[in-house]
Amino acid sequence: MNMSLSLARAVADAVLYEGYLLYPYRASSQKNQARWQFGILGPPGAAAAGTGEEPDMFADCLLTPGPQAAIEIHVRFLQLQSRTAEKLDDDGGFTAVDELTVGAARWLSWDEAVEREVTLGPFAVAGFSGQKTVLPVEVPGGEDTEELRDASGRLTGRLVRRRRPLQGEVRLAASPAGGPLVRMRVGVANVAAMTAAAAPASGAADGWTRQHAIAESFIGTHLLLSLQDGDFVSLLEPPPSAQAAAAACVQHRCWPVLAGPERQSDVLLVSPIILYDHPAVAPESSVALYDATEIDEILTLRVLTLTEEEKAEARATDPRAAAIIDRCEAMSPAELQQLHGILRSPHALDGAAMDGALDSGALDVAALDVALDSREPIPGRSGADAAWWTPEAEALVQPHLDAVLINGVPVARGSRVRVNPSRRADAQDLFFAGQTGRVTNVHFDVDGSTHVGLVLEQDPAADLHEGYGRSFYYSPEELEPLGQDGKESPP
Repeated sequence: MNMSLSLARAVADAVLYEGYLLYPYRASSQKNQARWQFGILGPPGAAAAGTGEEPDMFADCLLTPGPQAAIEIHVRFLQLQSRTAEKLDDDGGFTAVDELTVGAARWLSWDEAVEREVTLGPFAVAGFSGQKTVLPVEVPGGEDTEELRDASGRLTGRLVRRRRPLQGEVRLAASPAGGPLVRMRVGVANVAAMTAAAAPASGAADGWTRQHAIAESFIGTHLLLSLQDGDFVSLLEPPPSAQAAAAACVQHRCWPVLAGPERQSDVLLVSPIILYDHPAVAPESSVALYDATEIDEILTLRVLTLTEEEKAEARATDPRAAAIIDRCEAMSPAELQQLHGILRSPHALDGAAMDGALDSGALDVAALDVALDSREPIPGRSGADAAWWTPEAEALVQPHLDAVLINGVPVARGSRVRVNPSRRADAQDLFFAGQTGRVTNVHFDVDGSTHVGLVLEQDPAADLHEGYGRSFYYSPEELEPLGQDGKESPP
């Protein structure tokens, strides 16, 4: 078994269900009545009709293949499963209802989902060179019935779960990218054809209804690519020899990152969510909350504040919602505490290792518990046992007055700068690159680093953010000083 692939699945599972069900996890909640989440591949024509999403996604990736290089493709997604509650009629038939209660149990009509994974390959990488390959992906529909009986065993109703078939294809193409590099484009597309059942109520076949479009969509779609006798190349931090090839790669509705353990490069995750190389689920996150980039502690505490009636409705909405309620209620004080104020100690590694860890976007979890007294003294402090922070030292810090030299130009509150993110702080940096900002403060931390706070001039709420003390922070090397006329300041 590929260990890298096994470790990558933990993150891939989080991607699969990200946004699946939103707090407060009840069917009556408005935000849970217009689903679904990321990575939806709608049937062709649904996006143009305004009833669904685009049918495809694709991404270029770079690899350095060996002579026996082979790639295995895992297409992972959710298939919608419509669950209908039906009560037993006096004549022995069944009638669909919004809600059905049998004894202490309660069920709502609801759209669930079934996990699907289609594995293709392995295929020789050399076989894709200079040609396009299309591989079909077909998932059958189906219908299942679950009988509901009361305490005496008498039949009182049933749950009917229906799935529509899905039709898609994986598209592959490879071409030389200079030297030993190969550029491979991997895509997934929904190719469902409209049927009479999917047409609007008028009978016209010129568009999809929203209900049928989502029923025939691939949901939470992403890919895991496993490479034998070869290595994937990071597109986020390519080596110098691959930077030009990486810049020429194109992505559409997905983002490829190295997955699995650090320093391994045989697995790639093509995700509909922007991630960094070697993403990992935080070890303290013990409950899958599905709430789209959730903050575990806040959501867990919010779940615990739900009334008993609200919890009952959430349990009746979806089995995964029921599991969230049960798991949150069962958490011990120690488990709750570990969600609060987690510190990723930057002193757990030496300087060179720290730079590499920060650049890779992850620190060694095993090193996070290093005691604070194991750190080296801060430059300028005397004695190996010097305190790392003192109230007297903090009193000298005045972020609204302090300045820092950038390219020989003093930058302080009120200075204008251009943002050129380079430290991979988070995804929004991709959108802020090249924008101009106004400096609000300059901070010097106890580790000797400098952080420049600013608000973006293109943001219509910049003054409001500044008034509330909310700033975006960048290191000096990520900023370019500007004059009042918007031109680069001379040194």
